[in-house]
Amino acid sequence: MFWVIFLLCLYLLQTVLLLVVEHRHPAKALAWMVILLVLPVAGLGLYYFLARQYRHKRRIKQLPKGAWERLHREMDRLSDLYRPDPEESREIGRAPRLLGLLGNLPGAPITRGNTVEFYHEGKEFFPALLEAMDGAQDHIHMEYYTIRDDGIGRAFRDMMIKKAREGVEVRLLYDGIGSVGLAEGYIERLEEAGVETGCFLPPLVALLDKRLNYRNHRKITVIDGRTGFLGGFNIGDEYLGKDPKLGFWRDTHMRVDGDAVYRLQYTFLRDWFLAKGQLPEGARFLPEQEQKGQELVQILNSGPDSKWDAMLELYFSAIAAGERRVWMVTPYFIPEGGILLALKTAALSGADVRIILPAIPDSRVVYWASLSYLEELLQVGVKVFLYQGGFIHAKVLIVDDKLATVGTANMDMRSFFSNFEQNAVLFDRHLVARLAGRFQLDLRRCRELEASEFKGLPRWKKVREGLARLLAPLF
Repeated sequence: MFWVIFLLCLYLLQTVLLLVVEHRHPAKALAWMVILLVLPVAGLGLYYFLARQYRHKRRIKQLPKGAWERLHREMDRLSDLYRPDPEESREIGRAPRLLGLLGNLPGAPITRGNTVEFYHEGKEFFPALLEAMDGAQDHIHMEYYTIRDDGIGRAFRDMMIKKAREGVEVRLLYDGIGSVGLAEGYIERLEEAGVETGCFLPPLVALLDKRLNYRNHRKITVIDGRTGFLGGFNIGDEYLGKDPKLGFWRDTHMRVDGDAVYRLQYTFLRDWFLAKGQLPEGARFLPEQEQKGQELVQILNSGPDSKWDAMLELYFSAIAAGERRVWMVTPYFIPEGGILLALKTAALSGADVRIILPAIPDSRVVYWASLSYLEELLQVGVKVFLYQGGFIHAKVLIVDDKLATVGTANMDMRSFFSNFEQNAVLFDRHLVARLAGRFQLDLRRCRELEASEFKGLPRWKKVREGLARLLAPLF
């Protein structure tokens, strides 16, 4: 009896502490409460090492006072910033609350002077990126969640070595967990050629520093401060469709030339400082743009080091602003409660709400959790399509003709709260139309999921999906 009472008191104490710490994330708190119930002592240890709240690195505070502010002022000086005009005929003017939110997100102005190009397959993206790197004259900055030591990975390694030997400054930043299998020899060959490398939160350091649960999920390349790439593609052969299980890989990446590249550069410099404690400085990292387009682009960052849940706020507000259509492509669907309600409300209000998900999952638990959300969405008129042509990894949201967003953030709680993410928000009608056209092409390779498919499911499958949903915020 003593031990029963002791364990009960321990669980209650742990629960109270958990609710205090995780009061902003109820779903995450509930998942950890289940783990603490099953593992009352070990669960607390797991929480301590895996889920401790991220804090600003002390190295940031040691930077010369005002350095980041000076970078922001210089970027604003060089950029053609978009100032909302009530008389302007752009459709975004018909969503003033959405525009107000996006315009007030700190450090993320909307820039005018850009040209955008999209890539939807690895066979078109990788050659374009290698060609752009080959033309670099001053510097190449690369930041990727996953880098493989395989065929395409070695092609990029050789290009980085080539450019470094030509005198171009080359820096490569990779995530410690996402690239955990990257061979030491790969990095050694780069460094021997003069490429600077950095690992963002190496696993052992992250474990001891109690930040193992956090990932740098961004995929950025900046070339000479004038050309940038961002989106869903990492560096590896699977992105060329060479994974025997997943097959063809469908993704969305984009190239941007112009003022928005300054924000990509800023993100890289900040992440480099987080990983290395060094800030590369010089006016050449923020050069005058030689040619400017006319397309509006906003670069939006989010991460556990920010007090703003920027991606969650973006997705929620964009979905809520939808009047005619809300089209979404995502490989993982674990929506936060507000997102789920916004999707339901949009569908019940008459908007055409469509979601494309992979038919072939790369994570069983996440797939089971996703199914638990889909049934209730289908019941209110949301249309769900399963992509049959391979694995779809794109992260795209299209709202009316108002805007679209492309980037690294999945529609899940890890992207909202635990990952360092980056999305581009696009406002021009022709860019939104191009992404919508690709969405319609993808629908041809999809099978529509019917609500009737959930009827008569064995009880054990329902239980499995319910448990996966309960624990999904931790994945």
